[in-house]
Amino acid sequence: MDFLTFFQYTFIQKAFLAGSFIAILCSILGLFLVLRNLSLVGDGLSHVTFGAIALGLFLGISPFWTGLIMAVIGAIFLFLLSEKTRVFADTAIGIVSSAGIAIGIMLASLSNGFNVDLLSYLFGSILAISSQEMWLSIFLCLLVLLLIFLFFHELFSLTFDEMYAKASGIPVKWFHLFLLILTALSVVLSVRIVGVMLVSALLILPATTSLQIARSFKQAILFTSLFAISSVILGVSISFLLDVPTGAMIVLINLGFFILSLLKKYI
Repeated sequence: MDFLTFFQYTFIQKAFLAGSFIAILCSILGLFLVLRNLSLVGDGLSHVTFGAIALGLFLGISPFWTGLIMAVIGAIFLFLLSEKTRVFADTAIGIVSSAGIAIGIMLASLSNGFNVDLLSYLFGSILAISSQEMWLSIFLCLLVLLLIFLFFHELFSLTFDEMYAKASGIPVKWFHLFLLILTALSVVLSVRIVGVMLVSALLILPATTSLQIARSFKQAILFTSLFAISSVILGVSISFLLDVPTGAMIVLINLGFFILSLLKKYI
């Protein structure tokens, strides 16, 4: 196949466009999560999204909107569980995660009609993304990125020095909830790219890779964005040419970047 012909396919263009926006969003948000030791939040909320998508398919309504609503509710529940009870954050993530996946499995067992659709959300299907999904994803990505930009100082303070943030009058608890809700939105957007099972990798790997080589937080934002975009472009291209799963290829390329960053740092 001619290289230029490859880029003329409409579904490839949509995959590149939507995937790049979502990858940038997840990678930047992932920096805050990794530095706050909340890396597994994405994994827990992705399982909630799985249960919500199964519910949407079971009821015959849009799985995207059920996933979005339930992921936000899951983020709020996770916040309340860790803040208002004696349950630690990692335990709360485990509870929310197991509940979400159990609901999804139960609904899948009750219906034989949507298992194929559910699998596409489980493992990702970025090459099958529709124009409506692409534009909606881009809009929501830009909205979340705008919110991160507007409240960057508060999120930065919360991430690096929570005591300073409190002393400065920043409502730390509310911004912790704000971060969880932004993560929930990002998880739902990422499901179509890499699937429920690999969403957390899109949040963790580019951010962790950039932190190995960056000398400042601004550099980390730049590097994580570049790693994320590169992984999507290479992942979509290689997976299409070799006929292998796109979501898994994107994650493996991110893993390769991470290994290279370790080699650069320690060799």
